[in-house]
Amino acid sequence: MQLDERKTKILQAIIRNYLETGEPVGSRTISKYTDLNLSSATIRNEMADLEELGYIVQPHTSAGRIPSDQGYRFYVDCMMEQKEREVVEMKEMLLERNDRMENLL
Repeated sequence: MQLDERKTKILQAIIRNYLETGEPVGSRTISKYTDLNLSSATIRNEMADLEELGYIVQPHTSAGRIPSDQGYRFYVDCMMEQKEREVVEMKEMLLERNDRMENLL
């Protein structure tokens, strides 16, 4: 299933924060440290959806959420797609510059 942009940003924020701190991530943390401009309640609702979809888990009641294996896989796949796009853009730029150089010579 494809996640919408808001869920993707929240999931990425949860994973980045969890990787930095090693502690479950709560809705207030996401609200405070991201540029999403969403209330904690909205973030909690999105986190509940992400948990239902299997991307994050709640280790125990009233704890923040941590990424699941599926969440990590989604995060890595997104990173790989981004890097692949960057490589394609670099190749196109190099080919364009090469063409310009050949024309100049």
